[in-house]
Amino acid sequence: ATVITNLLSAIPYIGSDLVQWIWGAFSVDKATLTRFFALHFILPFIITALVLVHLLFLHETGSNNPTGIMSNSDKVPFHPYYTLKDLLGITLVIFILMTLVLFSPDLLGDPDNYNPANPLNTPPHIKPEWYFLFAYAILRSIPNK
Repeated sequence: ATVITNLLSAIPYIGSDLVQWIWGAFSVDKATLTRFFALHFILPFIITALVLVHLLFLHETGSNNPTGIMSNSDKVPFHPYYTLKDLLGITLVIFILMTLVLFSPDLLGDPDNYNPANPLNTPPHIKPEWYFLFAYAILRSIPNK
């Protein structure tokens, strides 16, 4: 929470106040963890509700044709053809992933995870995972952060 929220401190004039407001204190505290836990718990429900409302509106009005041409040509119905195709695809992907995870769980892991932890010694090679590298690069580009 500290690294990502500290990115907001780069905003001129209000950055540090904004970070303290999000944290709920002068540092990451119990209030911060409670807020982020609540956000991570509620956000999927909000996204699901928005997707369902979008699908409801799409079902009521139909999709928009950007060219404006009404095409009443021969079409393949979405259900059952594309529904079954998508179900087959996701079943295949889940089967491959479960096979990989259950029969070779160490294949996707980091070898450094097997080193015994030492709370008194911080390793010098600490770097974020690949999906946080963009934020880490932005954070490193800001001086004094």
